[in-house]
Amino acid sequence: MTSFRRDRAFDYVIVGAGSAGSVLAARLTEDPDISVLLLEAGPPDDAPELDVPVRAPSFLDGRYDWAFRSESEPGLGGRVITLNHGRVLGGSSSINSMVYLRGAATDYDEWAAAGASGWSYREVLPYFRRSEDNDRGPDTYHGTGGPLAVSDGRSRHPLSAAFLAAAQQAGYPLNPDLNGATQEGVGYAQVTQRLGRRWSAARGYLHPNLCRRNLTVTTETHVLELLFDGNRAVGVRAAQSGRVTDYYAEEIVVSAGAYGSPRLLMLSGIGPAAHLETLGISVRQDLPVGLNLQDHLRVGMCFESTVPGLESSLTPPAFAEFEQSGRGPVSSNVGETSGFIRSSASLPQPDWQVNGVPARIGGMIGIAGEGVSLVGWPSKPTSTGSVCLRSADPAAPPRIVHNYLMTAHDRRVTCDGLRRMREISEQSAFREVTTGRQFHGPESWTDDAILRFARATATTTHHPCGTCAIGGVVDPELQVYGIERLRVADASVLPSITRSNTNAVVVMIGEKAADLIRSEHPPIAAPQREAGMEAR
Repeated sequence: MTSFRRDRAFDYVIVGAGSAGSVLAARLTEDPDISVLLLEAGPPDDAPELDVPVRAPSFLDGRYDWAFRSESEPGLGGRVITLNHGRVLGGSSSINSMVYLRGAATDYDEWAAAGASGWSYREVLPYFRRSEDNDRGPDTYHGTGGPLAVSDGRSRHPLSAAFLAAAQQAGYPLNPDLNGATQEGVGYAQVTQRLGRRWSAARGYLHPNLCRRNLTVTTETHVLELLFDGNRAVGVRAAQSGRVTDYYAEEIVVSAGAYGSPRLLMLSGIGPAAHLETLGISVRQDLPVGLNLQDHLRVGMCFESTVPGLESSLTPPAFAEFEQSGRGPVSSNVGETSGFIRSSASLPQPDWQVNGVPARIGGMIGIAGEGVSLVGWPSKPTSTGSVCLRSADPAAPPRIVHNYLMTAHDRRVTCDGLRRMREISEQSAFREVTTGRQFHGPESWTDDAILRFARATATTTHHPCGTCAIGGVVDPELQVYGIERLRVADASVLPSITRSNTNAVVVMIGEKAADLIRSEHPPIAAPQREAGMEAR
């Protein structure tokens, strides 16, 4: 039988200990007079395998993953796809591929021009720099001394080098810093690692500070709903081990991600009125919560290689090398290289992101032979979907439909982008490491054939965002319209998707949100290096 109790009040309750939630908890508790409760639905991040970069794909669909299932996707021939999303201390930063990319400067300037005041590139760059401890050292675009370790990867697989050489032969410039003065070009992407091991947001921001008396972290705690006094948020109702508890605070921050944050708001009566009324949920505030869902749709090609791929490199000596020095193939994040190119030469800026992967896509079970893959996606898609409730039951997974490939723009860029990847695969540097046999790709290069291939094989790149967007659900200070003392801070607040992977962006959001909440800009203390107590 479920028990129920009331707990003491805090200054802030943060729902979700992912990238943004971890940052917020650490930054807010720098003031010893401020108390913070951080609630995470998943388990602690204390398993040693989480720190081993090459193991990242094995965490998908496991205990650290929400593993949501989409609804039937109309643009993918009705396919249902798995939507992986971190469910562990550190959130997706504890299970992702550790790619550190920020997007283009124009992403943020477009937000500001559309009404997101304070979010231009010039205004967010200091938060990126403040978060970083970049092993390249400080410069105009990068910082040192921050909690988030950012480094050059310690694995440079020969197949990754072949991709970069072939891309340059195809006319795409080498870019040594894809987060620097310009995004265009190809190069080795930096990663969130320290000495070859994963460095999640929890590792950098939370672990050094778990000993703070004013920070309480609880894991395996599922938040059921928000609590209100009129139109003011005053607390949350949460369940842990069959016990339901109400926690009260001066302010609530929801950082449960692009799927979880809209679900919690709608369960609490904040969302599209017509949708909530059909489920018998009393409407507290009619807002477009759950709409504007955006993501990158990944399409890949795979070729038989003459050079052993990453999987074959994971030998006992390679694991020994990793344990001794943090180097070698075990330190690989799998997608070691990235690039931003134009699907058409007439475009003003890149619209296609391409990655060289020194392995077969998804393992390609049942196919013999070594492999190397090229994967890519439209970096600024225009298709949008939604997150809705399945029922008023907090335990029910949400209904998610991304509507991938539902706009002519996305279909055109996908066709043209795959043709650009084909051009790269035809260069001599790539052919020197392949046999010419294609494991995975379109049957021909007509638009119809490419789209058939994409609809049958494409999948998420795990970059969902936009479901509680600035200007629609929250204001530029991240406060929910019409509700006092309630903010959202995570990928869901992006007005539009960035032209890149999104984890670095979410860390920046956490940094900026902390200053917005404090309403001042105190100096930031240097981060501690040692991990503190484990999550309570």
